[in-house]
Amino acid sequence: MKVVLLERVERLGAIGDVVQVKDGFARNFLLPRQKALRATTSNLKVFEAERGQIEVRNAEARAAAERNGAKLEGETYVLIRQAGEGGQLYGSVSGRDVAEVILETGARVERSQVVLDRPIKTVGVHELKLRLHPEVTVTVRINIARSPDEADRQARGENVITSAFDQDRLDAEAQAKDLFEGGAGQEMANASFER
Repeated sequence: MKVVLLERVERLGAIGDVVQVKDGFARNFLLPRQKALRATTSNLKVFEAERGQIEVRNAEARAAAERNGAKLEGETYVLIRQAGEGGQLYGSVSGRDVAEVILETGARVERSQVVLDRPIKTVGVHELKLRLHPEVTVTVRINIARSPDEADRQARGENVITSAFDQDRLDAEAQAKDLFEGGAGQEMANASFER
């Protein structure tokens, strides 16, 4: 199906471009969201008559998205989730979760604007993109942790999973050293020699 684009669509074209797309993509995405019109002669005439207004609306929407993006760019948001010892989350973090934590701070973001290439399934600091407008994309960081204390440690740059494993290893080595250098076994040996 041939359509004329009413706004910039990534990997497809800019305002006013007449492009060939699959019928389902046009019917299910472009047309219902008013991103395009069917490229009939009457629709092309209507588009050319309203092109100036469409471009002005797009410029206003882009300016509003840029103002909102200036507040969001580089910000870090904290999500507290349950996770296992190895840092694997019980579930995953979705676009809805990210949008909700950003909305709590007062910024306007919809879950459809959160770009997740793959689900987030581990604790740590993850960078995400927010597509606020077809021409405006900003980057934010999501700090996913098991507790507020752990989130603070991650914000300082500490890898809490490896540090937990390192601490467990040091504790085990200390216990083993204690056993061999005079721990529980040593007391029994000393008691038998004193008799």
